[in-house]
Amino acid sequence: MEPIERAATVRYAAADDLPDALRGADALFVYDFLSRALPSAWPAADTLGWVHIASAGVDPVMFPELRDSDVVLTNSRGVFDAAIAEYVLGLVIAFAKDFAGSLRLQQQRTWRHRETERVAGTSALVVGTGPIGRAVARLLRAVGMSVAGAGRRARRDDPDFGTVVSSAELTDHVADVDVVVAVAPLTEQTKGMFDARAFAAMKPGSRFINVGRGELMVTDDLVSALRSGHLSAAALDVFEQEPLPPESPLWTMENVLISAHMSGDVVGWRDALVEVFADNFARWCEGRPLRNVVDKRLGYVPSMS
Repeated sequence: MEPIERAATVRYAAADDLPDALRGADALFVYDFLSRALPSAWPAADTLGWVHIASAGVDPVMFPELRDSDVVLTNSRGVFDAAIAEYVLGLVIAFAKDFAGSLRLQQQRTWRHRETERVAGTSALVVGTGPIGRAVARLLRAVGMSVAGAGRRARRDDPDFGTVVSSAELTDHVADVDVVVAVAPLTEQTKGMFDARAFAAMKPGSRFINVGRGELMVTDDLVSALRSGHLSAAALDVFEQEPLPPESPLWTMENVLISAHMSGDVVGWRDALVEVFADNFARWCEGRPLRNVVDKRLGYVPSMS
């Protein structure tokens, strides 16, 4: 932040201090991307012209007053793409090779020979066709998987997915694949899209990975699909409630892998987030176009393709 501090008066604020810090501020950097403090502090934003959030998802700041205002909203698109794609590939391989089962047997000092699965030749549907979804598709294709995408607009001959189906017709397509990966942004259209109907439509024995937003799925419906055996496994990095409550049944299910909203958080990620903001700050000061401007009607940065 030092270059920015040399060029502007910077106020650092916790959630409780945000209203006072917002008064007279021209720009806001929401570094705590999970904070829900901005809506209640919004009446104090008397001169605000630009909000930047340190995440790809903008749902924490997508409240009606900001959406309907003239304030420009930008995000940190591009920081997490490769890291999340590697995380997803790791999960796909971990399931196919049953690494969790090997670890359990090791802890029990039990020698048990097992057969595992090939990843090549299996199929995946990546729900969310932004930069993160595209990075996921490229890595899964690299290990021999066939990959399709699900997005707002159906199309063919996409450079990364080949075929993109409409997310509105999700249940018509999830039955065809071995792995469903959720990376879609959280919007009114995508909230709860993975519900009992969607899970029931999935291929028996298939696997579900969510590295998007917890609210994309209905947790109770996922638990039911896993308990029934209809889904063989799930890997979850995000949840409807975070931290995941200790009483959640997901903690003790052997066919579930849980991580603490960290799929994109590799060494250096905090610096990378500030660098994106610093670059946009320089653009803003010079009157140049900002990077990663969010379409507030859609809730994400529109694709250039």
